[in-house]
Amino acid sequence: MFRIDPKRVVAEYVGNNRGNGDKKLTALAQKIADAPVEPAISSMVIVGTVQAIETALLGLLGFIIYFVYVGNEEFSHYAALIGISLLISLFAFNIANSHEISVYRTRIIQTSRAFGAWSATLGLVLVGLFLVKLGEYFSRVWLVSWFGLGALTIVVFRYFVREKVMEWTGQGRLKRRTVIVGGGHEAEFLIESIRQTAVNDIELLGMFDDRADKRSPDIVADCPKLGKVADLLEFARQTRVDLIIVSLPVSAEARVLHMVKQLWVLPVDIRLSAHMSKLKFKNRAYSFLGDVPVFDMADRPISDWNLVVKWIFDKSVALFALLLFSPVMLITAIMIKLDSKGPVFFKQKRHGFNNELIEVYKFRSMYTDMSDAKASKLVTKDDPRVTKVGRFIRKTSLDELPQFLNVLRGELSICGPRPHALQAKAANELYHDAVDGYFARHRVKPGITGWAQIHGWRGETDTTEKLLQRVSHDLHYIENWSIFMDIYILFMTPISLVSKSEGAY
Repeated sequence: MFRIDPKRVVAEYVGNNRGNGDKKLTALAQKIADAPVEPAISSMVIVGTVQAIETALLGLLGFIIYFVYVGNEEFSHYAALIGISLLISLFAFNIANSHEISVYRTRIIQTSRAFGAWSATLGLVLVGLFLVKLGEYFSRVWLVSWFGLGALTIVVFRYFVREKVMEWTGQGRLKRRTVIVGGGHEAEFLIESIRQTAVNDIELLGMFDDRADKRSPDIVADCPKLGKVADLLEFARQTRVDLIIVSLPVSAEARVLHMVKQLWVLPVDIRLSAHMSKLKFKNRAYSFLGDVPVFDMADRPISDWNLVVKWIFDKSVALFALLLFSPVMLITAIMIKLDSKGPVFFKQKRHGFNNELIEVYKFRSMYTDMSDAKASKLVTKDDPRVTKVGRFIRKTSLDELPQFLNVLRGELSICGPRPHALQAKAANELYHDAVDGYFARHRVKPGITGWAQIHGWRGETDTTEKLLQRVSHDLHYIENWSIFMDIYILFMTPISLVSKSEGAY
């Protein structure tokens, strides 16, 4: 309903996130933020994995029984029937709603739905074989054995699935760590509704509200207020927050947009509660948290299976690149040692995903006694601090090759917004002061290369206009990401190094 336009946000963002790195949280908020938290597991990934494993087990069972009892006769016929049966079973399991996290937590409901779907599959297969008069080509013993043992396999497998899901639920890995923006009566009704219908899926951490009067008490339905909305930015950067629910009237459009503009820079899902709205829409207009209807305001940029695909892409490319460029890296290291005294590598603190501090590796390109770890002064053309070898490796971006190690460590991606040094400045202003909404580029992991770099916005960023262009390209990447976009960026990077290297010193 209220979709956020990234360009509009960048243009109108009020800058409430500026300087948040120095902001202190309340004692209770800090205690929650400091508590250890298990990493989250995507429910969508679990459901997809369970379906894949279950289908593979049933298929494997069918082939094992075939080879043991039937032998090598009419293999293509049996293989085709197994494939068609598994395809039918996938539809049947999903029609029966047997593949949901809430169902995985049950015993009788889960087993009965799965068993019913598998029985329906058998019925459809038998009817199909009868109608096309192909029953005589298949062993009745094989068919009955497969479906009978298949049912047993499903029951046993679902037992282990339930045990694992319950274990993860107890650890909080399947619960979405949630904060509420707003307070008072609206928040109280929302909290009670969540506890009644979504207790296994939502872990309420607390509330954040700018009001400090009777309309917003410090505790609502046993849920504590942890600070103001501006404090939530720092809180979400110190601990895992998966979901923010804005508990404001849908009709208060100006207030809702103001809240979302402040929170949009965080890599979390943002929902507007519609539980007390007098405006009623069709169910497809909402998403639901238990039985609580909400409007989707903003989504985590890369999540669920996309996160898995990007992880595989990053690790695969990084390993291949390190093997491919190992001779080049060795030669570069030797040249650096011969050219000037000091270490081969240069390590620098930079902002990573969600503003976390990471240590980025580079080949040293400056004289050791002139190194600027905080990048308080940008490197310019013919900069005397840069060595002879340093000029060459900076121009060709060979100095970035060690960052493939950062990718393997999980701190960087292959593609993403470039991580900037902490004290980097444009027109004598720190980057986050020069451009409103700057921290929104940290909603994804930073990358070795990115959308901005292949469009010529690499190297020196000495003016606000250059920085604006880089941030604008970074936000375009975040809002439009796909694995094909990463592949395109990877392909275009060596081309841009030759054709668009004007700003690289």
